[in-house]
Amino acid sequence: MDFLITLVRALFGLAVMIAFLYALSYDRKSINWRLVGAGLLLQLVLGVLVLKVDMITHIFDGIAHFFVKVLDFTHAGTDFLLTPFGAAEVDTALNNFVFKILPTIVFFSAVSSMLYYFGILQLITKGIAWVMSKTMKLTGAESLAAAANVFIGQTEAPLVIRPYLEGMSRSEIMCLMTGGFATIAGSVFAAYVGFLGGDDPAEQQLFARHLLNASIMSAPAAIVAAKILYPLKGEIPLEAQKLDVPKEKSGNNVLDAITRGSTDGFRLAVNVGIMLLVFTAFISMINYGLEHGFGDWFGWNEAIAKSTDGRFSGFTIEYVLGVVFAPVAWLLGVPWEDCTVVGQLLGMKTAINEFYAYAQIPSVAPVLQEKSILIATYALCGFANFASIGIQIGGISALAPGQRQNLTELSFKAMIGGTIAAFFTAIFASLLV
Repeated sequence: MDFLITLVRALFGLAVMIAFLYALSYDRKSINWRLVGAGLLLQLVLGVLVLKVDMITHIFDGIAHFFVKVLDFTHAGTDFLLTPFGAAEVDTALNNFVFKILPTIVFFSAVSSMLYYFGILQLITKGIAWVMSKTMKLTGAESLAAAANVFIGQTEAPLVIRPYLEGMSRSEIMCLMTGGFATIAGSVFAAYVGFLGGDDPAEQQLFARHLLNASIMSAPAAIVAAKILYPLKGEIPLEAQKLDVPKEKSGNNVLDAITRGSTDGFRLAVNVGIMLLVFTAFISMINYGLEHGFGDWFGWNEAIAKSTDGRFSGFTIEYVLGVVFAPVAWLLGVPWEDCTVVGQLLGMKTAINEFYAYAQIPSVAPVLQEKSILIATYALCGFANFASIGIQIGGISALAPGQRQNLTELSFKAMIGGTIAAFFTAIFASLLV
């Protein structure tokens, strides 16, 4: 009976999300509902395979274990750099976010660059692209970009299809951008595992598997969202269906590739650190004004703290976002008593980014049920936020200047599509976890 209720709620959530995309569609009459059904079915199949089929689960656990070991390898490097001479261990003052989590981005970026140099990432990307191309009848460029977004960032994935960018239609550009918004990059993947799993290897393994599953499931979800927002008209020529990955090297040799990856990872880690510092300070400043202003003037602080059982201290931006996004959290399958807190995370992810939202999970985890945390993990797994609009426009237009107008005109709806694609994945996860 409980599963039947969960199933009905999930179907209702999917229907609401699809209806919202339908309302925003550029061409409702041309929507290919077979593609939509195939994409959602592919999501469900991927989720069942990863979470319910033992053989596939063991394979993904093996991949997840690799990401967990990346944390250990990174810690070996940071311990070497930060341990005082003659000491047995790192000073506890340095065992913090900056020196334990951010270096993971640098190391994994170097590993990804090495895998790209040897052609391993391209091979896996082509395999995933083939599956999506055959099940949803996409162009080769769309399939490759969607598959690449599972492993690399929203500005790096277009490099995989660079020769095709200038000739892509608006529907294909929408698909490319939505895929970038709906998934995360491998370089930050291991970092998320680090602070979601803490120091517990079992928890790290659990979240690594779910994050990996979320990113893979969101690839077909992004295509579904994009093809509702901007359908592709007519039949796709056979020539456009080819899956040709450009043979580009990430360096002159493997050491050059590792060096380039390390440099790129360092820039990203510095940007993440500065972003978290600035936005945390801004949130604190805004909360001070809200709590000591409206909260005190109208006596809201005590009422909010009491009504939320202490989940919120008063009238804060977290509380406002929580109230606004609580209905969305409920549609995703979150138990109602946790919806305001999960809604807060969803709001933070959209207004700031997913890194900031994930960073809040350890502090709110004690008041959330395990299922709510896992649904939030899936729902937050994507780059869909306002700052990413500028990142995508700048990154892709640098590769294809002729597409700049399309990029600017489609970007906001593509971000919405990426957000809802992650929500599709969270709804399926609510059925399976």
